[in-house]
This record gives sequence, C-alpha cells and structure tokens, in this order.
Amino acid sequence: MFLGSPTRRSDLPASAQACVSGVGATHTHPSWRNFAGIPLQPVPPDRYEITFTDVPVHTRASFRINDQNSCDENPTGAVTRNVLVNDVRLVQNATTPGNGDEPGFAFSIASNGTISQ
Repeated sequence: MFLGSPTRRSDLPASAQACVSGVGATHTHPSWRNFAGIPLQPVPPDRYEITFTDVPVHTRASFRINDQNSCDENPTGAVTRNVLVNDVRLVQNATTPGNGDEPGFAFSIASNGTISQ
C-alpha cells in the first residue's frame, strides 16, 4: 500500500512537468518481476494498493514506486515514504534500477506473511 493521493497535485512546479509526464500512472517496479512496471490500483481519497501472490518467501525482495505527486521531491517521482507491506511501514532502504539508481524499499516475507526489513 502506498499512502498517497490518487489526485494529481495542482501545486507541482513547472520544473516537475517532465517527470510527471515520464511517470504516467502511479506504478511499482518489483525485483521478483525483473523490475517491470506494474500499475497500482488507486483507492480514493488517500492511497494506492496492489496484491502480489508471487513474492519469494524468506528472500530479500525490493521494489520502487513512482508517483507523479513525488516529482518535486525526486526527479523520477520515486517514492521514499508512506509505503506499507502487510500493514508494516517500510523505510527507504534500497536502490533499484531505473533512470540510474532510484530509491526503493527492501523486505523479506515469511510463509505466514510476517514482514522483516
């Protein structure tokens, strides 16, 4: 889950417009799917969600989320906070491939769904 508004911010500076266009729909890039872009499902008014059933168990997994509303904080729209996996808030603790190294998140999941960072 990404806690972020599905509505595009109206206060983004003009300098962020190339990023906004490049990001498109808010999406994630998971390592276990070779960092392919996968759209997140907007859940108005305040979050996005996605469910994965193929995350490798007891293996470090990483991912990145790109969101238009983060384009004034990161030139690629990479999100660095407000991300949860199985109700566990993650800290930005990894880099992921993209336009160079981009900030991301890493975690491990146990077979019972317990998350560790």
